[in-house]
Amino acid sequence: MDSITKNRQRPDVLQAMIERAYGPGEVPAGGDWCSELGHGWFNVAYRIRLRSGREVVLKIAPPPAVEVMTYERGAMATELTALRLIREHTTAPVPAVEYADRGHRLCDADWFVMPYIDADNLGMLRDRHTPAQRAAYDEALGALNRELNTIRGAAFGPLAGPGFPTWRAAFTRMIEDVLGDGERRDVDLGHDYRMVREVIAAHAGALDEVTEPRFVEWDMWDNNVMVRDGRIVAIIDHERALFGDPLIEAGFTGSEVPAYGDSSAFIRGYGHGPSTPDERVRRRLYCLYLALIMTIETAYRNFPGTDNYDWARKRLDETMALFDRAG
Repeated sequence: MDSITKNRQRPDVLQAMIERAYGPGEVPAGGDWCSELGHGWFNVAYRIRLRSGREVVLKIAPPPAVEVMTYERGAMATELTALRLIREHTTAPVPAVEYADRGHRLCDADWFVMPYIDADNLGMLRDRHTPAQRAAYDEALGALNRELNTIRGAAFGPLAGPGFPTWRAAFTRMIEDVLGDGERRDVDLGHDYRMVREVIAAHAGALDEVTEPRFVEWDMWDNNVMVRDGRIVAIIDHERALFGDPLIEAGFTGSEVPAYGDSSAFIRGYGHGPSTPDERVRRRLYCLYLALIMTIETAYRNFPGTDNYDWARKRLDETMALFDRAG
């Protein structure tokens, strides 16, 4: 996927990074030692074959001159923290960070390297699976996601802080930041910004039921799941993790907006029973947050064409309709 946030580097810079991380003996030489991994929307990632033959992934944050959305600032630091927490507190399969550099000496942004995962991207395989195979993966993801949510935080909000004492305070700040990003770029939501804020304020009381900050992956879509031989072998891309309400997780999204896919197998694997009225309100607020991000981020990514914006706007319309608000 192409985006102006992708901070591509020359081969000699990549070689200098490898030397910094692994020493001069592992610096690749010749040709065909590097290829860009094109699935992500935000960071650039390279698959690199070291001189020893071992393969690694080098991931680089966006350049500082490119404006990103408020919640994306410091995203690579969030990912590094998330990977550490997951490896320390769960058995969930995530790559090890082999070297991280935040000094900006070799390039203008944070970067890190991790082992290359020799597996298939679940998002690329979905159309080849039978309904039973899809359900099995979704159940496994639900169980895995529940384990991630067992990690407890000291406060709600960003992993590295500053935190908020309540989930209502954290979430309303998060969604207000997104609306501010949209207003700054004059993004047409198809709905008046004032009306969206009224919807959030009218339903924010349901957020008060959440009293314990839990680690939330939030971005565990199919494209961030690696599988091999019918098993999940790695979860990747953790830069959107936070401490919050587990019901905000991606796997629950289709329970309110079917366009995101059938959530039933995920929910079954997670072990979550029928939703209470307040839980359904929260899920709708989380769908609103997601639809706003997907709509507004198109003004920050410079995606080709309008397909991303058009799809996101439909999801925003569907979500606002859940609150009885038409565009």
